[in-house]
This record gives sequence, structure tokens and C-alpha cells, in this order.
Amino acid sequence: MNAVTTSRKLHDCRDAFVSVLERLGEENTKVVAVCNDSVGSSKLGGFKTKYPERLVNVGIAEQNLVGVGAGLANGGLLPFVCGASPFLTGRALEQIKADIAYSNANVKLIGISSGMAYGELGPTHHSIEDFAWTRVLPNLPVVAPCDSIETAAAVEWAASYDGPVFLRLSRVGVPDLLPAGHTFELGKANLLRDGDAVTLIANGTLTHRMMTAAEILAERGIEARVLNMATVRPIDVEAVVAAARDTGAILTAEEHSTYGGLGSAIAEVVVAQAPVPMKILGVPGIFAPTGSAEFLLDEFGMSPAAVADAAVELIARKPVRA
Repeated sequence: MNAVTTSRKLHDCRDAFVSVLERLGEENTKVVAVCNDSVGSSKLGGFKTKYPERLVNVGIAEQNLVGVGAGLANGGLLPFVCGASPFLTGRALEQIKADIAYSNANVKLIGISSGMAYGELGPTHHSIEDFAWTRVLPNLPVVAPCDSIETAAAVEWAASYDGPVFLRLSRVGVPDLLPAGHTFELGKANLLRDGDAVTLIANGTLTHRMMTAAEILAERGIEARVLNMATVRPIDVEAVVAAARDTGAILTAEEHSTYGGLGSAIAEVVVAQAPVPMKILGVPGIFAPTGSAEFLLDEFGMSPAAVADAAVELIARKPVRA
């Protein structure tokens, strides 16, 4: 089991992303950044200062953003295509499908401010469909790191991976959970806490909430397993099946619609290989209202206390073993 840090300091995962990107730019002159008038929100100011000739700003034109990225990759460069996730994945989905996934272009798509990070700006700026849109595309790994440590490791991995990647980052601060020096492995979940009563699975901004929920459950005498499932595609089938068989119940939470996201990916495995009671927490198939990301997560039943209560209800659905 991975060691879990105890620090509650909050980190912006964008900082970890740009720190690694700037170092990669120094090590490899083929690394370029492409953005859609989002130098500030993507925190590319330092990269622009260090490598001005390697930053391409296409303006508010997401289809061009992805197309330019594909062209740069075809020319032998290593492009990191950065933009707010609702616009990168929503406006340019056809280009992501045809120019990136179908062409198997070596482009790293960085969806910034995902989930409900732009909460107060409302449904037009919420990105609660991006898992569903991207995880169905062949050739495109979908990754949502849980903290700054995993973000840095995932960027390192993405740079070395020969093919397209969608990396989903938030702007909402989260505490570090994984140990320093963590190495990202595509398709591998991280066991953050072991238990035999129920398994809690999340990624991104929800993982630390699941850890707190597990602590609440422990105070009630209930030991929960917690898995950080950063990779949505390919899903860690082995970890899901083991969780189902060992704990008999799985609860997922995500900053996404309950349709087509992390919970759906896990349910596909559970129903086929190890059927157990499940509950999927997220935005329940509606447009979320305006409000801060923290408020909205709480509003949709994903505060740590609400997750703990949902886990107790789920445990009650487990069949009684003879």
C-alpha cells in the first residue's frame, strides 16, 4: 500500500504541470505548448518567457487549437495542447476524434479547469461530460490525477508515451496524498487505504474527500478500502474486480455526470466480472447550477460526511453470506 502524506496544504495541480513542462522544454527542444488565448489560466507565462518561439497561441479557436497540435506532432514536435476542458473537449471533439485519436497523433491534450472548477460561471463552463466524450475514443488514454505529485508524474509519463493522451486537471486546490517520487503507471489504481467493508473509488478532486470519508467510517468501526483511479481509460480491471470480491460493495464519486464517467467505467467491469452492489456519486444527469466547486460537490452529496453516509447505506445492500 502506498504511503499517504498527512499534509493538508492545498496545491494547484496546474503549478505541478507547468513546472514539469518548463523542465521538459529545457531538456527537449521539440516540446512546444499550444493554447487558446489561455496563457494565464493554463499558467504558461513562465514557458512563454523561457521559450517564446515554442508557444503558439491560436486565440479562441479550439478546433484550430487541436488541428495545429496535430500538425506540429506530424512535423516531429511534441505538443502540449492546453485549454479549458469544457471548450477543448466540447468545441473540438471532432478534431480530437479525427486529427488526434484516429490519426494516433503524438499530442498531449491538457484539459484545464475541469469538472466544476469554473462553478460560478455556470453550465456553459462546467466540464462534467469530458470523461464520457473522451473515454470512448480509441487510442486515447484518459487520466485525472488526484494531487500535484501525481500530476507531475503523469506529465512526465505523458511526455514519454508515444501517442495521444488526455490529461484532465482542475484549478481547485487539493492536498497531496501520494508519496514524493511517485511514478505514474497507466491503467494502475493506487491503494491509499485498505479495508474489507466497502471500497471507495475516485480520482481528481474527489480522492481526498474519499480519504476523509474513510476516516469518518473508521470512527464508526467501518473499514473502507480507498482506491485512487486516476486512469479512466484503460480502467484497472484487476483492482476493480479485487475490490468487488474483497469488500462486496463499491462506491464511486466524481466531478462529472453520473452518466458515462468513472463510475460507468467501473460498473462496466463489475457487471461483467464481479457483480456487487454499487453506487455512483456525481452530477445526476442535470445541468449543475452556479456556485463554487466546493459548494456544488457538497450539493450533489459528495461532502466527506455524505459519502460516508452513502457508504453505510450501500453496505446495508450487501447480501448476507451464509
